[in-house]
Amino acid sequence: MPNRLADEQSPYLRQHKDNPVDWYPWGEPAFERARSEDKPIFLSIGYSTCHWCHVMEAESFEDEEVAALLNDTFVPIKVDREERPDVDTIYMNVCQMMRGQGGWPLTILLTPDRKPFYAATYLPKTGRFQQMGLVDLVERVGEMWDENRDQLVSDADEVTDLLRRSVDETGGADALDEAVLNEAHEQLSGQFDPTHGGFGSAPKFPAPHNLLFLLRQWHRTEEDRALEMATETLDRMRLGGVYDQVGDGFHRYSTDERWLLPHFEKMLYDQAMHVMAYAEAYQATGTARYARTAREVLTYVLRDLQSPDGGFYSAEDADSENEEGDMEEGAFYVWSTDEVRDLLDAETAELVIDLYNMTPEGNYREEASGERTGKNILHLDSSLDEEAARRGMSADALRETVEEARATLLDERDERPRPGLDDKILTDWNGLMIAALATAARILDEPGYEDAAVEAATFLLDTMWDANGRLLHRYRNGAAGIQAHLDDYAFLVWGLIELYEATYEPRWLRAARDLMDESLDLFWDGEEGGFYLTAVDREALIVRPKEGADGAKPSGNSVQLMNLLRLARLTGRTELEDRADALARWAGDQARTRPTGFTALLGGLQFALGDSREVVIAGEEEDETTEALIEAVRGSYTPFTVTLHRPPGNGLEITELAPFTEVQTPVDGEAAAYVCRNFQCDTPTTDPAELRRQITARG
Repeated sequence: MPNRLADEQSPYLRQHKDNPVDWYPWGEPAFERARSEDKPIFLSIGYSTCHWCHVMEAESFEDEEVAALLNDTFVPIKVDREERPDVDTIYMNVCQMMRGQGGWPLTILLTPDRKPFYAATYLPKTGRFQQMGLVDLVERVGEMWDENRDQLVSDADEVTDLLRRSVDETGGADALDEAVLNEAHEQLSGQFDPTHGGFGSAPKFPAPHNLLFLLRQWHRTEEDRALEMATETLDRMRLGGVYDQVGDGFHRYSTDERWLLPHFEKMLYDQAMHVMAYAEAYQATGTARYARTAREVLTYVLRDLQSPDGGFYSAEDADSENEEGDMEEGAFYVWSTDEVRDLLDAETAELVIDLYNMTPEGNYREEASGERTGKNILHLDSSLDEEAARRGMSADALRETVEEARATLLDERDERPRPGLDDKILTDWNGLMIAALATAARILDEPGYEDAAVEAATFLLDTMWDANGRLLHRYRNGAAGIQAHLDDYAFLVWGLIELYEATYEPRWLRAARDLMDESLDLFWDGEEGGFYLTAVDREALIVRPKEGADGAKPSGNSVQLMNLLRLARLTGRTELEDRADALARWAGDQARTRPTGFTALLGGLQFALGDSREVVIAGEEEDETTEALIEAVRGSYTPFTVTLHRPPGNGLEITELAPFTEVQTPVDGEAAAYVCRNFQCDTPTTDPAELRRQITARG
């Protein structure tokens, strides 16, 4: 019989609905049972595309023996970390405190009042080498709960106290300055891999927010090293196996230092952040391959992750059925040389095999034995332009041949069993994708991306609300639910700001302003500054988490710092800059101690300390001069510029949102641009060339 998870919307929870484990979702019924039966809680946290979560389920949670032990000793609770990032954040911090590292699946043992006394990640069914097995753990904890409970409770109290103190730690009173920006740049330079790009050794995570920080640091300082680190990393990632060379889009991360062997799941938020990094790199350098990559990633997103409602699904799994019908990580993505030869004409097949570094024995190893499988992860050694020159071909001819071959391989691959799709729609991740689409629409001049961003934003703003008008976090199967967290507000505001600057439709700026005001009411820490992850009226957890550091994606506080600054400049509300200053001071000591963990937040500091500008373009929307002035702004790499469009007339929406624009009107009936920099305004200009000079001039 299905367990309680059958009633949940989360695809991850529903994956466990037929387990013999008596799972509960996170909530009061589980806690009440733990209290009434005087049992500890077995908390298991993961997500639907987590490979090792699948392994632990097949090995232990589907096993009748293990299930009987768990059910007898604990009240088992399953949590989807993507639905409940607040719960995940708290107990991941516990794991890192207790173990020095974390990951998923996350296993936490709790007292009935949810205080943690043990933390681990993946556990095998039985112990091997130096790793405790799940059966051993359950039996040992069961004995201790009966015979030495005081020690477990004492441990739980101590861990909880440490956790609360870490959350309550205040930031520095001193404002952040350029020194922390320079230190972040120096630390990234020290970690940079000059051979393969990226930072550190295996495993390598893309962290596009690091690359955005470096691009903007180069813009601020003209330090070529920053640009070189960003572009080399962008180039090497696009060539590697971490990029899906057949179907486009980025896999989660690379398990090796060469970007060859990926962890194969594809996450929506990764695609969004990559698009923004590649699009901005194109704007900064004019290098066409960065624009091409941004378009390719969006091709994948719009083809495979967009829902009929207009929102975007969360992820695709790493695992799928192999030729023997068994679940295998990467099976959907790898190729043998024989398969390629069967599908393509002989000349094209040999070109593809050589170009993408395929061999008969394969470069992909079987996970358990480490033996080569005869399958290949396609990857390139250099760009197609460089390959064409090396082979004596024209770049256009090589690219045309490759694109035709890729289309054939993609059609064939679509006949394979697909990886599982996590089809929940999350407000925060969709906010990031709206930001990415709007950014790409503006930089690449692609109206279709703007249309997709508008469709997704309209869906969220029409759908993701409860009966009391509060923003919700998750949508699936026609139903929205789960009260929104900080990241939902932060990332959606980011997307709406980008959408306003792509469309100049005031409704998006108004929505961003209103959501920012609501987030200040619900999440702002009035004593220390910064934003909590959970709303003031959310269910009580053992701590109220508050995150500053970035992870796989920017933290909500990092994004909110930039949002506050941009909205302050777009609307003229200086009190928002005061909040931004308080947020930066709260994060100050943490950022100074570990600046490379705060590069997205430091992006806001770059804006605050940089040569920022506010541009108002006053003119009729369809007027040629208006369009030329807008193009002058969009064609320049000025990441610390905000832009408004002020059409002629009185009683306009934009003057209500940004009252200072009321006096900024066309000059002698001709569209004009008003540029203000460092609280000083230049003479308005009707000349696009002069506008370009005003927004790019240094000093």
